[in-house]
Amino acid sequence: MAGLLAVTTLGALLTGCGIRATEVPTDFGPAPSRVRCSLGEPGVSSRADRGLPVQVFLLCGASLVAVDRTVRVPDGAADHGRRTLIAQELLDELSAPVPAEEKEAGYTTLVRDGLTVSGPRPGDPEDTLRLSVAPADLGSTALAQIVCTFSDSAATDGGWVILGGPGSAAPLRYECTDQVRARPAGERPPASQLKGE
Repeated sequence: MAGLLAVTTLGALLTGCGIRATEVPTDFGPAPSRVRCSLGEPGVSSRADRGLPVQVFLLCGASLVAVDRTVRVPDGAADHGRRTLIAQELLDELSAPVPAEEKEAGYTTLVRDGLTVSGPRPGDPEDTLRLSVAPADLGSTALAQIVCTFSDSAATDGGWVILGGPGSAAPLRYECTDQVRARPAGERPPASQLKGE
């Protein structure tokens, strides 16, 4: 009898802990259809015949996240010319409107449209990329997107990027660090002078 009473009491307590039904209509919008910053399989292999597979860094939440793209680069270009062409294609991808599926998942870009890149000037290291806007004049997140995208591509020779602007200022070496990828708005890519500067 005592056991039955305990079970009944416990059942009443558990019932009281639930959320009571309400007659007031509520509308919190549709349930999210996709986990934020999570995309389905990109299917790069199925698109490989359309161009060179690359990755660009978009902003999602407060961090930079790599997403897959393909770019077209003509065969037969000289090495430094090929790097510049790839860099321009990457810039175009960064500044293009984000596809609907990625936008729905929370991705965006802060790289402005119309940004261009050219190769080295006389006296620059051969892998220098000069932007049409000085890197110092770009917002922290946009610069981080560019540096991280370039550093992870065939546009550069390693994990750092030599960037300059349209003026006469010497180019600087920029790095894409874990801190930059995690907090691009508050952590500008580290820049250092080149040897001999």
